Amino acid sequence: MTFELRKHLSEEKGFNLILRTMAISSSSWELPLVAVCQVTSTPDKEQNFKTCAELIREAARLGACLAFLPEAFDFIARDPEETLRLSEPLGGNLLEKYTQLARECGLWLSLGGFHERGQDWEQTQKIYNCHVILNNMGSVVATYRKTHLCDVEIPGQGPMRESDSTIPGPSLESPISTPAGKIGLAICYDMRFPELSLALVQAGAEILTYPSAFGSVTGPAHWEVLLRARAIETQCYVVAAAQCGRHHGKRASYGHSMVVDPWGTVVARCSEGPGLSLARIDLNYLQQLRKQLPVFQHRRPDLYGNLGHPVS
Repeated sequence: MTFELRKHLSEEKGFNLILRTMAISSSSWELPLVAVCQVTSTPDKEQNFKTCAELIREAARLGACLAFLPEAFDFIARDPEETLRLSEPLGGNLLEKYTQLARECGLWLSLGGFHERGQDWEQTQKIYNCHVILNNMGSVVATYRKTHLCDVEIPGQGPMRESDSTIPGPSLESPISTPAGKIGLAICYDMRFPELSLALVQAGAEILTYPSAFGSVTGPAHWEVLLRARAIETQCYVVAAAQCGRHHGKRASYGHSMVVDPWGTVVARCSEGPGLSLARIDLNYLQQLRKQLPVFQHRRPDLYGNLGHPVS
């Protein structure tokens, strides 16, 4: 059966918890359960942590083995100067709190986009947009630094110049084994580059994750379409935790966090406002689909050449 459960996570904020699962048989309850979380980050790092911690604890209580937080779960600043001032190294106080939280809850965490002061901070005075995976013991088991920076000007949405404060990452991260499956790491704007998702699935990914902060114009037009396309072409599950609502006077995000299965069906989706949604990951279904529709056996790399070159 399907179900939807609504619960107030905070009387002060009036958060609604939305839980949805795909139609499942009783045997499916043994499949790994993941939680995709949706928040509205602000420049207030302490309040952001409290919100995320509340969702993570609820995910653990409901039996999830892994919780996904969106890009900029730590904060969304008003300008590049504030972004740099609020940033921290991976060994800073904020990541230590999440380390303790993962250990306390016995839960793996996908921290979808941490404003990281890297080892080159003193020289560059710029940061990395870093996707961090913590295991249930609180250890950092994978990091991916966003390789495609969002420098765009969309009418009606305002300009975005991520490179003003951020350095692009130098490489992809090999998919990491988790209780839910092998996860390929990406961040937001990366979803517009299918070469990245194809590289991850060829390296063994079964789940692609796109923690994001999509805008109010590109969100309705492209968000679900791109996520479903990445799932279909790679025959992977796609988990996309998203920012939602108004962060401050200068910025708002689209929300609509979701999980998409390898057939391209949206099997979990958050409603409006902060909350979480649950989905089960069925890797037997994934493998069956790949056998029935063996697109990777049919690929012709001898014809495609290097698709990464800019259009002349």
